[in-house]
Amino acid sequence: MEWAIGPFFFLILMRQDPEQLRTVLTAVVEAMGYELVGVEFHPHKGNALLRVYVDKESGLTVDDCAQVSHQLSGVLDVEDLIPGNYTLEVSSPGLDRPLFGEEDFVRFAGCEVRIQLTALQHGRRNFKGRLAGVRDGQVVLVSEGQELLLPLAAIHKARLIPSF
Repeated sequence: MEWAIGPFFFLILMRQDPEQLRTVLTAVVEAMGYELVGVEFHPHKGNALLRVYVDKESGLTVDDCAQVSHQLSGVLDVEDLIPGNYTLEVSSPGLDRPLFGEEDFVRFAGCEVRIQLTALQHGRRNFKGRLAGVRDGQVVLVSEGQELLLPLAAIHKARLIPSF
């Protein structure tokens, strides 16, 4: 099971409010000159995975990821926001960038995306199409010539489809 911060909060295994975690991560990442793209939390028995996506305008290097990881690790150890063992992974969003919140769906309007929902909508859970923005809390997706409205709250995963 995957939980992400954005409109999708992981509530399991948290000592604090997930927004507090996002606030702490954002403060550290932005102070270093990077953008916090989003956060995923994958709970696993014995060792969870906290994946933090960061980016910067000029592109991200492995050294950038290592520096951010080092800073976040220290802050997370002090703040103790996640109980138990977990692995921290800092990553570039890549060409198939994950979309986390309403602002991402607005920012990348016009791009091709894959969206997976938590429950059936329009008779299915998986969609592919061109983002047309957000309207009244729903993602507007043009797929196979048809405009579909997908509730933001029902989105499990969303990623850009790279165009070459």
